[in-house]
Amino acid sequence: MAAVKARAMFLRRRTRAPKSYSEDGLGCDDVHCERCGSGDFGSKLLLCDKCDKGYHIFCLRPILVSVPKGSWFCPVCTNMKKPQLFPLVQTKIVDFFRIQRSPEVIENQTQSNIKKRKRACSLAMSKKKRKLLAYNPTEDPQRRLEQMASLATALNASGTEYSNELTYRPGMALRSANCAALEKGGMQVLPKEDIETLNLCKRMMEKGECPPLMVVFDPVEGFTVQADRYIKDLTIITEYVGDVDYLKNRENDDGDSMMTLLHATNPLKSLVICPDKRSNIARFVNGINNFSPDGRKKQNLKCVRYDVNGECRVLLIANRDIRKGERLYYDYNGYEHEYPTEHFV
Repeated sequence: MAAVKARAMFLRRRTRAPKSYSEDGLGCDDVHCERCGSGDFGSKLLLCDKCDKGYHIFCLRPILVSVPKGSWFCPVCTNMKKPQLFPLVQTKIVDFFRIQRSPEVIENQTQSNIKKRKRACSLAMSKKKRKLLAYNPTEDPQRRLEQMASLATALNASGTEYSNELTYRPGMALRSANCAALEKGGMQVLPKEDIETLNLCKRMMEKGECPPLMVVFDPVEGFTVQADRYIKDLTIITEYVGDVDYLKNRENDDGDSMMTLLHATNPLKSLVICPDKRSNIARFVNGINNFSPDGRKKQNLKCVRYDVNGECRVLLIANRDIRKGERLYYDYNGYEHEYPTEHFV
């Protein structure tokens, strides 16, 4: 059962928007978008709280999927610049990601894991079963540092603490609330062998063996993720992580990265993952444009929710072979079909 970004909220008109907007938000005489020149779609037209100029949320680069809460300042007033790069210093990267072992041990462990995975792949092929694969880290330790530094740059720029696990914070949902048995219609169970593969990926990351991915800043798409080596179909890319909370607590949240974790029969028990405070590389993987054939062709990942030992987990998995340098995309609307992607690049 595919997972998607959590239920999208209706776009809210800013309180400073002119009263001349029509109720359907389809036009305004005195305000226009500085990018496209149109005053149409008033409910999606932001006003800068400093210069009062207007911008459609879908004309901004990178685009916004919803009207932000509180004050908002346009690119001109914020003097947007490229994010400051995280220092390519091994000790700083080790501390940032809380890596457990030295590079020499990591390198030996990498080669051992690659050999094990090769044997496991051969066994899977002989049985003709489609089992999930662990990612193959880049062999060069220096390149792995560069990959991790790119992720650290994106996390720092977004004010996010690194975490590679679901987190349960005071005042939010308890871990006991994450019960896969509550899923409406049931949730597919991750087989034991695939759980072992997932755990292997977790252990590799703890040792500094990150997925072969680079986070890059694109002036159109914002932070985005691209493959730094060839990735095989069915490879586990990462788990979608963050703070776990009840959906009912987030109905007025304007975050654009919430992910459905549990779609319960009882809506009051439905859970979402909120990666705005704590997260990993999954937060920066972009979505496809569901309304464009070219957009749908970009998809190379699938987002799947699994029952893992009784708890709900969300995995990003390659749904085809991915070449080096290819950017990663998945379908935000694989399940509920309510996330606004019509203006995605």
